[in-house]
Amino acid sequence: MKVILITGASSGIGYSTAELLAKNGYKVYAGARRVDKMEPLKELGVVPLSLDVTNEESAKNAIKTIIDSEGKIDVLFNNAGYGSYGPIEQVSLQEAQKQLDVNVLGVARMSQLVLPYMRKQNDGRIIVTSSVGGKVTSYLGGWYHVSKFAVEALSNSIRMDVADFGIKVSIIEPSGVMTEWGSIAADHLEDSGKNSPYEKITKKVADYYRQMYLKKSSLVNDPKKIALIVKKAIEAKKPKTRYQDSLPAKASILMSRLAPDKFLDKMMKNTVVK
Repeated sequence: MKVILITGASSGIGYSTAELLAKNGYKVYAGARRVDKMEPLKELGVVPLSLDVTNEESAKNAIKTIIDSEGKIDVLFNNAGYGSYGPIEQVSLQEAQKQLDVNVLGVARMSQLVLPYMRKQNDGRIIVTSSVGGKVTSYLGGWYHVSKFAVEALSNSIRMDVADFGIKVSIIEPSGVMTEWGSIAADHLEDSGKNSPYEKITKKVADYYRQMYLKKSSLVNDPKKIALIVKKAIEAKKPKTRYQDSLPAKASILMSRLAPDKFLDKMMKNTVVK
C-alpha cells in the first residue's frame, strides 16, 4: 500500500485528494494547521496530522510520525498555499515574506525532509500544486504570482536533482478552483488597497473574483477534478512533468509564450475590469 502525505489538506484540493485516494486504497496522511477540519476523513482511514509547513519542528514531527508508523513515504503532495493579491506597492514586505514562506519555502522544506527516505528506497513521487499563475500574471496578482513562478522553478530544479534516484516530480497547474482560495485572495486584494490610490480598482477587481467564485464560473473547476489529476500523476508509469486542468489553462499558458507582453497586460486587465 502506497503511503501519501498531503499538505494543506483541511479544505479544497487537499481535502478532495485525501478523500479520493483513501477511497482508492492508499494510506493517506493529511497535514494542515486546522486539524479539526479533517476529522470527517478519519472515517475513510485518513490520518490527520497537525502540520504547519512554515515551521521546521512541525514539519519534522509530521514526517517522523509517518516514518515511525509506516517506515516510508511514497508520495508527497505539496499542496499548502494561499493567494496574497494586491499591488506590489501596497502589500507589506512582511506579508510578502509570509506568502513566500508558505507557497515556496513550504514546498522546499517538505521536499527536503522526504527526499532522504525516497532516495533510500530509490523510488518516490513529489507532486506540487502550482498554478496557471506560475506562467501567466493576472492584474493585481502581485506576490501570489511571484510565489508561483518561484514554485515552477523550484519544482523544475528538484525534478532534475533527483531524477537519478528514481524519484519523479510533477507540477499541477490549475486555473480557478472552487475553494476558499478565491475569497481569501479577494479579501487580501481589497484590504491591500484601502486608503490608497489603488482603493477603487482593488475593490472592483476583488468584487470580480468574488462573483466568479460565487457564481461558479466556467473558468472555475471543482477541486474533485484536480484530485483526479493528482491520482493520475501518482499512478502513471511515466508521469508528465506538468498537468493542466482545462483547455483555458492550456490556452493561457500557450498565449503567454506567443503573445507580446503589452498585449497580455491589456488582455489580463480587461478580463477583470469591465
